[in-house]
Amino acid sequence: MRMRELGALQVPAMGLGCMGMSEFYGTADEAEALRTISRALDLGVTFLDTADMYGPFTNERLVGRAIAGRREEVVLATKFGNERGEDGARLGVNGRPEYVHRACDASLQRLGVDVIDLYYQHRVDTTVPVEETWGALRELVEAGKVRFTGISEAAPETIRRAHAVQPVTAVQTEYSLWTRDPEEDGVLATCAELGIGFVAYSPVGRGFLTGRIRSLDDLAPDDFRRHDPRFQGENLVRNLELVDRVREIAGEKGVTASQLALAWVLAQDGRAGSPTVVPIPGTKRVSYLEENAAAAEVSLTDADLRRLDDAAPRGATAGDRYADMSGVHV
Repeated sequence: MRMRELGALQVPAMGLGCMGMSEFYGTADEAEALRTISRALDLGVTFLDTADMYGPFTNERLVGRAIAGRREEVVLATKFGNERGEDGARLGVNGRPEYVHRACDASLQRLGVDVIDLYYQHRVDTTVPVEETWGALRELVEAGKVRFTGISEAAPETIRRAHAVQPVTAVQTEYSLWTRDPEEDGVLATCAELGIGFVAYSPVGRGFLTGRIRSLDDLAPDDFRRHDPRFQGENLVRNLELVDRVREIAGEKGVTASQLALAWVLAQDGRAGSPTVVPIPGTKRVSYLEENAAAAEVSLTDADLRRLDDAAPRGATAGDRYADMSGVHV
């Protein structure tokens, strides 16, 4: 796996999102999840992404068990700010400095590590000046508990304010052929200007761009995507037209639709003034991990990229990314 630079942090060109191993995407299988992480490390996919709220808390413990004995191979990213109770209750967004310190200590313990390589503010707390939250992050770096810091789903001005307090190494936001907002809202341009890396989550459109989801019946009863606006009614019908166009191009190139979608995100790295871009597709199965990792070897020509831009242009996807967009991009 080739390497890329997120600011001063070197990571593989593709990471692994671990969220779905514990929650949100149907039934969890811990044994298969552990095998998947182990196989990822074998393949050089050593950039692992988790968060305290996944599970809640169980995903960090899972990742900690998976990397025990292999810590030096891993670039470990986790997040704070989406506060949840032990019972799973959502307690809101929390950016208070004292909470930042408490959350970091708890994550270090669950992960079984001495330092977090990349610590993200998961969502921006609009009730707390971002400078106060990032002052706490600076203190964590100075204390040696965190190496690098990042922010997720933040607007350009928020990114600038945070960066002025403590260097932002990476901005993590949803980005794919069906979520091209960062191209339009100034996030990619801001990252490029400030030398900040960009980490793309859901680069296969929450699994939709695989082409395997044709109706809600293809999702488990407890899969959160059943409530995602893009998977509902007329939105679903319109979005299936988009994914079918992507599948047609993938078939002509002899790759899967998910590989083509990932190759497109990988190809945005440095394209037209973009920053370094690193996708972190999530999966909980070894077979899908191997399929995703192979996308790093898919080469796209300028003609391929133009054709994909035509097949999935900006604004073509029907429906909001979340049922509640109030905490996103602030």
